[in-house]
Amino acid sequence: MDDHYFSADPSVAFTRAPVRASVWGHELELTSGSGVFARGRLDVGTAALFRETAPPSAGTVLDLGCGYGVIGLAVAVAVPDAVVTGVDVNERAVLLANENAAALGVADRYTALTPDAVPADATYDEIWSNPPIRIGKPALHALLLQWLPRLAPGGRAVMVVGKNLGADSLQRWLGEQGFPTERVASSKSFRVLVSRRAD
Repeated sequence: MDDHYFSADPSVAFTRAPVRASVWGHELELTSGSGVFARGRLDVGTAALFRETAPPSAGTVLDLGCGYGVIGLAVAVAVPDAVVTGVDVNERAVLLANENAAALGVADRYTALTPDAVPADATYDEIWSNPPIRIGKPALHALLLQWLPRLAPGGRAVMVVGKNLGADSLQRWLGEQGFPTERVASSKSFRVLVSRRAD
């Protein structure tokens, strides 16, 4: 079976690759790697997310499916009072995200973990994500229903989803699950969705 970026422990040989990204007025020098989503680049969906949004307010932020950490690290750099947790099933991604946090000088406010290592009672003011749509609809729905309930009262989730990968049907489904969701931006073939707790 081929390895994918959503494998817990990719067996493909580990080679690092630099990534440079300009996000919200900040230049980020990052390291990505083989077996991790978007090796050597800023993927177009995440670029669309950055282009169509402003950074969140201070608070606790979850970078869901963090990969090498670009979304959460951009938040940590742009928002000095934010405390960010990255989460990913890919152990190599977690390693790279933490290395990048140290290199950027934000390791005191950014920590990447595997899901099992996240405290069960942790809640978040915001969740930011380019969710792993390609894991399939049942797995994606399970993932979102695992983490969206961790939003604090008044919290929101900001996600970028490809139109051709089911952004509009996902928006409807999230509303049916008790997370009213609006489309706040469209960028070429991507939608930026914001979900909130119904309560």
